[in-house]
Amino acid sequence: MFKVNPYRPGAGLMPAYLAGRDEDIREMEQVFDALAMDVPTSSVIFSGLRGVGKTVLINKLQKIAEEKNIFCRHIEVEERNDFISQIATCSQAFLRKVSTKEKFKNLIQKPLDAIKALVISFDPNDNTFSLSMQERELYQSTNLTQSLMEVFTTIGETAYKSHTPICFFIDEIQYMKSKELGPLIAALHRTNQLGYPIMVVGAGLPKIYKMLSDEKSYSERLFLYKEIGSLTEGQSQKAIEIPVQKFGVTYTKEAIKRIISLTKGYPFFIQQFCQIVYKNITAKEIGLTDVEHSIDEFFRTLDVGFFKVRYERCANSDKKFVFAMVKCGELPCTISNIAKNLHKDVSAISTTRAQLIGKGIIYPIRYKELDFTVPEFDEYIRRLDEYHSWCEENPE
Repeated sequence: MFKVNPYRPGAGLMPAYLAGRDEDIREMEQVFDALAMDVPTSSVIFSGLRGVGKTVLINKLQKIAEEKNIFCRHIEVEERNDFISQIATCSQAFLRKVSTKEKFKNLIQKPLDAIKALVISFDPNDNTFSLSMQERELYQSTNLTQSLMEVFTTIGETAYKSHTPICFFIDEIQYMKSKELGPLIAALHRTNQLGYPIMVVGAGLPKIYKMLSDEKSYSERLFLYKEIGSLTEGQSQKAIEIPVQKFGVTYTKEAIKRIISLTKGYPFFIQQFCQIVYKNITAKEIGLTDVEHSIDEFFRTLDVGFFKVRYERCANSDKKFVFAMVKCGELPCTISNIAKNLHKDVSAISTTRAQLIGKGIIYPIRYKELDFTVPEFDEYIRRLDEYHSWCEENPE
């Protein structure tokens, strides 16, 4: 018999109850209020590990911004995707919205020309504009920073004059190429200087802080940085209990305590574990025994999905590097200890390290220390036969 399950594990799926983000939401509501009043507003970057709910949060924030009549567009950056084409498409959508109001049609041409120059110069596969060769030469540019700055300042001016503020929500921002991230920062910086109502709300892995500061020294003043982590015990309890209240189902204190202990308060893990527990129960009260009976299924589900999909992105050299990290024992671990476990010099593993950071598998924490971007990934590795075979082949 079909049973409605209120728990929703998934990439960016909104849970039945969004726990632990009330303060962030209240602060962002104030930011959006300022933007809607044409007050220059800092852009915001949310960072955190996989599974802490960054995408869920910015999706929630986008709905709030839209309710305040802010023009919003969601951009998901991918390793193979071109950010420039996406920002151009979003900017064109903004112009289409403004052009529906007769009194603002005269504001369209200047930003449209800027978007043409951006697309023609930096997205050669895009066929958005049908132009002659002479026209293409007119719009051709060789400087991405200048072109993107021109797009942002012209749509920013249009936003100001038409009283239509803009917010771009950019997810997985750590996948942006350096040649795109620097120009984006410069463009935002210029629109801020001019006082135009345009901002970015970004989400990404912890390495985004270093990426931004490496590109532009003033990025620390341009963005508000907010870390998203695991839930507190009280927040976790609400995430567990509230979704099933409408069905008349309750948890015992022992059951809740065990779930929090196993999930470490990570929102995705809570949703995944509770979905399995709820699916397996037949009574109206969930006890410790119900939780214990679902543990094996919980880890099997994570292993074949959440963990495996990331592990399979690793080349053989990547996997050995990961094994060496896990063999260190406690995380984060130093690069020198990883090199020692691989029986190599530190310089010899720098390429693999960079590749794993680029793939979003690991990230640097403190000076010369590394950790996994996925919570409990080290425990998953310890469950692999492949890891144990490698350890036997590489004794102390």
